[in-house]
Amino acid sequence: MGEPREKPLLSIKNLKKTYQTHEGELEALGSVSFDIYPREFVSIVGPSGCGKTTLLKIIAGLLEKTGGELHVDRDQFDPSREVGFVFQKSLLLHWRKVLDNVLLPIEILRMDRGRYRDRARELLELVGLRGFENSYPNELSGGMQQRVAIARALIHDPKLILMDEPFGALDALTRERMNLELHRIWTESGKTILFITHGIAEAVFLSNRVIVLSARPSRMVATEDIDLPLPRTLEVRASPEFGRHSLRIYKELEIQ
Repeated sequence: MGEPREKPLLSIKNLKKTYQTHEGELEALGSVSFDIYPREFVSIVGPSGCGKTTLLKIIAGLLEKTGGELHVDRDQFDPSREVGFVFQKSLLLHWRKVLDNVLLPIEILRMDRGRYRDRARELLELVGLRGFENSYPNELSGGMQQRVAIARALIHDPKLILMDEPFGALDALTRERMNLELHRIWTESGKTILFITHGIAEAVFLSNRVIVLSARPSRMVATEDIDLPLPRTLEVRASPEFGRHSLRIYKELEIQ
């Protein structure tokens, strides 16, 4: 017999979400089920409006589910303190310097700010922003602001990082650079990342697994294990294996 599989960090079973609107009930999530394992990079793709952001907000505790189960392994992490969130926009506080923006979760969690200043500087170096500690957000490009947001999400050493289309507003070249940067951060930090994207190529490049959701009310229709070699470089996008993964995901989305 083979070695038993590692316990999942997060388990979702038949998760449902229904909104009450002026026109009646709107079923966003029909029945979504999947597990996330430690140190995985999992991307979720699906048609626009299928509930990807809703799903992420439920996992983060920002929305209540309507039905189903969401289980976290509390022996592995505390979801109230060990989840980081990177939104579609950086949401930096424009009146705070970069270093102070990174330290914001430390203040919210009432941790010792002084103990984490050096860690914040290390993270800014990790995301390529050494020397920008005392800059203000409006002095940075969009890509640099998202790097600050990633550093902020890492500052309290979360086990799980949730990312909601963090590069969607960036130009193509900056987005490619941020993909490389995020992949490097993931491989060096060993974090577990759940990543929402509309981009099939982005999902295949970054992930070791891609989950495909159907149109609303969404359900999981496919999962694609990505067996491309690590670390990833841009050249991998030209490989036949990359194309095969992308085509299978595209076909699953096409029939939705």
